[in-house]
Amino acid sequence: MIVDGAINVIAEQPVSRMVDLALAAENLGYHRCLVYDEGLAARDVYITLAAIALATSSISMGPGITNPYTRHAASTAGAIASLDEISGGRAVLGIGAGGSLTLDPLGIARTHPLAAVRETIDACRHLFAGDTITCDGSQVALDQASLGYGRPEIPIWLAGRGPKMLALGGASCDGVMLDFIYKPHLPRAVDRIRSAASATGNNPRISYSTVFVTDQQALIDVKPHLTYRLADSPADVKAEIGFTEDDERSIREAMADGLEAAAEFVKDEWVHPFVISGTESECQAEIADIVERFRVSEFLLPILDDRRADSLMTTVARVLELSEGTPT
Repeated sequence: MIVDGAINVIAEQPVSRMVDLALAAENLGYHRCLVYDEGLAARDVYITLAAIALATSSISMGPGITNPYTRHAASTAGAIASLDEISGGRAVLGIGAGGSLTLDPLGIARTHPLAAVRETIDACRHLFAGDTITCDGSQVALDQASLGYGRPEIPIWLAGRGPKMLALGGASCDGVMLDFIYKPHLPRAVDRIRSAASATGNNPRISYSTVFVTDQQALIDVKPHLTYRLADSPADVKAEIGFTEDDERSIREAMADGLEAAAEFVKDEWVHPFVISGTESECQAEIADIVERFRVSEFLLPILDDRRADSLMTTVARVLELSEGTPT
């Protein structure tokens, strides 16, 4: 199967464990290691990424994803440029609007997300290129700001679900991450990206990200991380799967006691349209079909539960037919 493999880890375990996972991924042939920027729910994303950069030699890395609210755009640009420097040019910026898991505990409202993400992308592009910029956007303000240690070629990837966010990624980013997309809507999501890219002459890569559910335990393991994704899903997706306002209210209220408590309200039938499920060979066939139909260049594996992380990475590397020890 001709597709790159990548992992996206949520740093709930010590930083040393995240480094071990990144090293294991590099040895299995994965080409990228992203780290969720989840605020207080995980270790600091840039401390974790710096440790990974110093311990690895070939795998690229970056936040997967950060958001425009918890850090100023200039702080994000400086952190990514610093990561790029210490990793020898292996950094990538993953950006999105942020979700309830990250923002709600901090009391931060997701105000004008499209403008916030667009202005952050624009600011980082200029700062990476060494420009001195002044801007007074609706969300990002800079006054004669410059960055003396950036690299213009640092890739920027956007993660989103809504049509306007996907169009922004297609029009202006190096790649777009489709994370836990409702599978019946995958064709129109890709069409939105390609159409916007065509209008601007851009040629973004597409990364498809979800988990493999090959047994009942895997189904149980993913439910806590479907809670906030379901709650943050577009209204039309909620309607199609029968996810009501009462369901959303129950999950959001239960999240105050942790994701495991909220997972009790996630029905099995809500999970399958967002994941790859079946036997290993069935999962391989489904991924191969998605890669071919939508010209997906990367499969991004979320590592959401450390208990089965190593075996999961090995299984997915086998399914993707990655070459051990030779990340692309």
